[in-house]
Amino acid sequence: MDEHQKQETEGMVRGGGATHAEEWKEPEPTPASGEDESVRTYAPGHEPGTPEGITQEGVDVRSDLAKWLSDADFPATSLELLQHAERMDAPDHVMDLVSSLPERRYANMAEVGQALGLGVEKRRW
Repeated sequence: MDEHQKQETEGMVRGGGATHAEEWKEPEPTPASGEDESVRTYAPGHEPGTPEGITQEGVDVRSDLAKWLSDADFPATSLELLQHAERMDAPDHVMDLVSSLPERRYANMAEVGQALGLGVEKRRW
């Protein structure tokens, strides 16, 4: 066993280079400067960008809200969502958004975003 470990680490000890035992630690190559990154291909329907019907700012705000509210017990009232955000120690900007929600019951994060005027993405089927 000792001989096997010695052989596996020999490259690292002698030359500081990676050995096959460390292959998983090697970072993936990054594109060289000037290389076109738009050559990447994405599966249909999974291209990066903002969906129709919502702005990039709306996506960012909804994402931030979801970070703090997604594990709330939906359906929930605006007061229950505010209490949940307080328990989670959400940042002030999130607390301000949640406290501005109209008083009613929300079924999910999409309804919360819609009530805040963040837009709703349109899906193509």
